[in-house]
Amino acid sequence: MSKGQDRMVFRREDGTWVNKRNDAERASSLHATQREAEQAAREMLSRQGGGELTTKGVNGLIRGKDTIAPGNDPVPARDREH
Repeated sequence: MSKGQDRMVFRREDGTWVNKRNDAERASSLHATQREAEQAAREMLSRQGGGELTTKGVNGLIRGKDTIAPGNDPVPARDREH
């Protein structure tokens, strides 16, 4: 279930990477690379008390999900991405 502070990183049609809160209409920030957008989203989530970060790839499919501390992950899985 998505919470208000959860964030998503995805690519727009013009090639710009977007860092956006799930409950927002507008992007929080725009970036040239996916890495920059992910870093900005992680920093914002950690300042806001944690939450879930969902990253979509170039094709629009979910590439990864990560719980940013101090978010609550009721069933923590072994992290095989990092």
